[in-house]
Amino acid sequence: MSEEKEMTAPNVSIGVDTEQSSIKQTTNSISNRDVNFNPFDEFFKKIDPSYMKTVTMQELYQDIYSKKPPVIEGLLYQGTYLFVGSPKIGKSFFMAQLAYHVSTGTNLWGFDVRQGKVLYLALEDNYPRLQKRLYRMFGTAENENLFFSVSAHPLGNGLDEQFDSFLQKHSDTSLVIIDTLQKVREVGGENYSYANDYQIITKLKGFTDRHNICMLIVHHTRKQMSDDKFDMISGTNGLLGAADGAFILSKDKRTSNNATLEVSGRDQQDQRVYLKKNTETLVWELDKIETELWKAPPEPLLDRIAERINADNLQWSGTPTELCEYLAVDIKPNAITQKLNVNVNRLMDEYKIAYHYQRTHDGRKITLIFEGGVSKRDSRDGDCGAVSYTHLTLPTKA
Repeated sequence: MSEEKEMTAPNVSIGVDTEQSSIKQTTNSISNRDVNFNPFDEFFKKIDPSYMKTVTMQELYQDIYSKKPPVIEGLLYQGTYLFVGSPKIGKSFFMAQLAYHVSTGTNLWGFDVRQGKVLYLALEDNYPRLQKRLYRMFGTAENENLFFSVSAHPLGNGLDEQFDSFLQKHSDTSLVIIDTLQKVREVGGENYSYANDYQIITKLKGFTDRHNICMLIVHHTRKQMSDDKFDMISGTNGLLGAADGAFILSKDKRTSNNATLEVSGRDQQDQRVYLKKNTETLVWELDKIETELWKAPPEPLLDRIAERINADNLQWSGTPTELCEYLAVDIKPNAITQKLNVNVNRLMDEYKIAYHYQRTHDGRKITLIFEGGVSKRDSRDGDCGAVSYTHLTLPTKA
């Protein structure tokens, strides 16, 4: 009987379909782990300080890297983000609102929310103030998935251990909020150099990447005005340089109930969100969103697959060579596997087709399965450019 393993990310080189191997193949599950972390790499670094992990371009194409799952679809993803605004602008109310929606899994401004536990370090607050704020915003709704703390150790002096301890008890945590960055800076971390700022965020990012969660770090803007809102982040550019993205909350007038949220990140589209504060509950309600849409370049192979794998033909399995013949495409078997590895997320998102790869002693096997449902390709507009969406205000009370 042949040994068989389903692989979401093959470690081995791509050869001919019938290539034999006496070595037991390993499997990498990319979707829920830090792809840069490998215990063997850490071991080699300890015994050989000159060790540097490298991968070839061919090896890079052999892995399947799943996209970061959203915390809030289209708005917030796994990673480390700055949330910046001037003092008393409403950042803490905004954080409480995000924390509540993530912990309950309730829709936010039309964005789908993936439920998970939330740890909110409200380090500039106390419990009586938190109680009054949450009651005004959400009433007496029960919520066992939202945790608060008003004190924490500094980074590098116990905070890491506190985070690890919490996540060991609550492994389904998806969001950690630090309010504010200044409260967890290391002793001596008031040296606002680029290197120091970059190192602080890098340490926090290392934690979020290891645990596959999202971290929001509340911070202040500087007094100097700038045409680019992101240049107003207090400190050096090292903070934004090390983070996965940033949210900038601003008002034209300090006394105004209207605010603008600028969103920019590595794993999401740039957005400008126009908000209005509900004067009764103090929650932020949506006015409209401007999103700079972008469209990925065409990939004819995916279109060809979608023509053959659909509601009328739900599944296909075979070798890479057989797939080339089935699709009638002039692509080498090695290349078609690499193309599918790179485009696995797009194939699912746009066409609702799942791609699976197996390697056995008998050869390689590809399986394509139509998952059904409405794809992004069917529901999206084909136009690019700046598009403004206006939504009805959604109720945010529990």
